[in-house]
Amino acid sequence: MTTARIANRTLVYDGWYKFFRLEVEMPDGAIVERHLLDNGSAVAVLPYDPARRVCMLIEQPRAAVLAAGEPPLLEAIAGNLDGAAPEARIVEEAFEEGGLRLGALEPVANVWPLCPVSTERVQLYLAPYSAEHRVGEGGGAHGEDENITVHEIALDTLREQALSGALADAKTLILVQALLLRHPELWA
Repeated sequence: MTTARIANRTLVYDGWYKFFRLEVEMPDGAIVERHLLDNGSAVAVLPYDPARRVCMLIEQPRAAVLAAGEPPLLEAIAGNLDGAAPEARIVEEAFEEGGLRLGALEPVANVWPLCPVSTERVQLYLAPYSAEHRVGEGGGAHGEDENITVHEIALDTLREQALSGALADAKTLILVQALLLRHPELWA
């Protein structure tokens, strides 16, 4: 069985992310041009409070969403790994973005959000919390200019947003679907 392979890689941009132009040799021998965004791996969590029946989502300005002229997205808490272990990194992100101390993490999946052009893999988690775990304001790390707004959303509202197509962020939609499937008692 013949597989495709990268025949040539040219660095086009090296900044926050790296962009490459690739020449890919296809299984039939044809050489085709492809483009690659090398942005590393990431992690995301959907914290939920089973007693108060809410989950925590965040909102922050996103360049692509602004460029599309769309309203801000509600998103799961997330961040780049930057060499850290996924579990350690998401605990740090939950505190920075949501003012939340996480305990138990429930792994969901390690997904390719945009495999045609990006190297990114995102490890997804669910995590229960309670009001006592809200120990800070959140809003993002100082000096990172994230301008994060923290929202606690009722689980019934979250379910309706998922079912109606109102949740436009892919990682968040996957996590909400996982919560619906894995923890149906939250909606009993």
